[in-house]
Amino acid sequence: MKLTPTGMKATAAAAVMVAALAVPAATASRPAAAYASVSQPAPARAGAPAAAVPPGLSCDTGKHANDAYTGYALCRNNGSARQTFWVHLVCGWAPDVDGEHVTLDPGRSGRSTAHCGRIGTGIGEIQVRP
Repeated sequence: MKLTPTGMKATAAAAVMVAALAVPAATASRPAAAYASVSQPAPARAGAPAAAVPPGLSCDTGKHANDAYTGYALCRNNGSARQTFWVHLVCGWAPDVDGEHVTLDPGRSGRSTAHCGRIGTGIGEIQVRP
């Protein structure tokens, strides 16, 4: 075997470089479309995570226009009883966070917001919790 100018065997160096490039499928990043906001009750956009909405509520969810780490749920109570909801953000590497709990009388609307930590990768999913 020949030595390279750095003294390393060429075949061993190539094997190490190829092994370093192999990335398991489980660690591959999600496509950018998977992080798009979701509106309810309209169907989710292609590649966007589906957000389940509690019965009796109609909700729009999304990211703040000027801050991609802040998410919201704007909901209307279409039922006949009081309901409480809050937004839940899946924040990637940072801990997941919940927004303030909002209680709505029938026919009323309200908004819950939350903010992912800056050390994370941003909002990966927005959910509405009862």
